[in-house]
This record gives sequence, structure tokens and C-alpha cells, in this order.
Amino acid sequence: MFSKEEVAEYYNTTQSHYEKWWDLGKSLSLHYGIWDKGISSFRESLANTNRVLMEFGKISSSDRVLDAGCGVGGAALFLSKEKDVQVIGITLSHKQVTFAQHMAKNRNLEHKVDFLLMDYCQTTFEPETFDVVWACESVSSALDKNLFIQEAFRVLKKGGRLVMSDCFLTHSDQTDKHSWIKKWNLTWGVSHLVSLGSFVEGLTKQGFTSIQTLDYTHKVVKTARWMYYAALLGALPSEIYNLFHPKVSRFGRNHYKSGYYQYKALKENLWKYHLVLAKKEG
Repeated sequence: MFSKEEVAEYYNTTQSHYEKWWDLGKSLSLHYGIWDKGISSFRESLANTNRVLMEFGKISSSDRVLDAGCGVGGAALFLSKEKDVQVIGITLSHKQVTFAQHMAKNRNLEHKVDFLLMDYCQTTFEPETFDVVWACESVSSALDKNLFIQEAFRVLKKGGRLVMSDCFLTHSDQTDKHSWIKKWNLTWGVSHLVSLGSFVEGLTKQGFTSIQTLDYTHKVVKTARWMYYAALLGALPSEIYNLFHPKVSRFGRNHYKSGYYQYKALKENLWKYHLVLAKKEG
């Protein structure tokens, strides 16, 4: 399991990889792409993930949104453009904050979005500040998922909602004889995965209601397969680079392997991709 400092280290030291493989300057995304009918490219699938979550969460122009674990700001910029909402994005990575602020300035959206260096498990916002807490594949990085749930509940207004997507264990007590999940987590800076049932139980105990979940695993398989092939293609160049750069960061050294491990785990039905929507009653 990784501390928040280690999660920040992961993103700070691997951002260059995402800039190359995810075309970060244009996609502004570090998440799985959702492949619906009509989606014809990887970049389109990444944008579609934001659109699917936006529609699932019923985001409207009157909402004030907290993007918890905002990455390089892609979702925040997407929402501000599509729905004209005010968004604050928070991340543990100073590189991501700098990148996101630069992208907002380039798009003349500084008046609609703001990006801050902050822990989503312990924010400095006043209670009941936001209509929506948005979390796209960020909660898996939390060392204690319940702390995230508690903080999301605290900063949401009455009637507000949590909308998120993430990877979850298929079963809490499953057998992983090859340790694919553990290896994936270690190379992707993920603290640990929990089952959907365990997470929903945490939401319920905190007081969230009207909880909805959707299994979108079949719609991210194409992205998972793409990551697998990218890992295979990148293996030799990465190992050659490591050989001639012995001081490469610990995450950078093995980062390419994450694409291999996540696909192996998926093929053995060890994880699922779910959307989650939960409401704080008014």
C-alpha cells in the first residue's frame, strides 16, 4: 500500500510516460477509455469516459463540482466547457497542478476552473461546499477508502451527489495465484483495490443513499488490451533505457509492466470497472 506521498511521487515521476503514450497534451486523460458505439479512436474513448460520467451524474450548469483526484485537469476542463460549471480540481501531484493550470490558461477557462494541491481525504473546504464530488479512477489510490467517503460526504451539500468510476476487485476473498492485482498496483501507484460490495457498504454506513452502480467492464476491455500491447511493445526499449539510466525512478523503471499486469488480471476476472452514483439526502 502506498502513502499519499508515494502516490504523488508516482504521478510526478511518470507524467512524461503519459505525455507520450496517452498523448496527454491533447487527451488530458489518465483513465480508461469507454468504447461505446460510434467511438473510433483511443482519444475519443478517453473523452467518452468524461461524457458518460457527466451524463450518469446528471451534471448541470448550476452545479459546483469538486474533481477529487483531477489528474491533469481534463475532466474539469471538459465539464466547464460542456456544462459551463464551476470546477475545482485537486491532486497530490505538483506537476499535475502546473500542467492543468497551463491547459486552463490556454483554453481561456481560468475563470471557470481552479486546480489546487490537496489531499481529497482531508481537504480545507467548508462543509457543504459542493453539489458534486467527481472521482474518475482516483479513489483506488486512497490508502483508506472510508476516509475519502467521509470527506466527500462532508463537503457535499444536502442533495449533492458523488459520481465516480473505478476499478474494483471482483470478489473480496478471491484467489490470485499469480498476484496479478498486487503486481499491477505496485507498478501503477495504486494503494489497493477493494470490491464494489465493500465500497458500497462504506457509502451506506456513511449515510449515502440512492446508490446506483453500473458494470462497464466490457466497455473498457479494448483500452485494457491496448495497454497490454503497449506494454509488450515498450518492454525492450524500457529495459534498454533502464540499463543506461540506472538512476531512473523506481516507478519509471517498471511502469510499462502495469499494462501487462492489468490485462492479465482482467482476463482472469479479478477486477471489474464500475460507475458509482450516490446521493447525500437533503
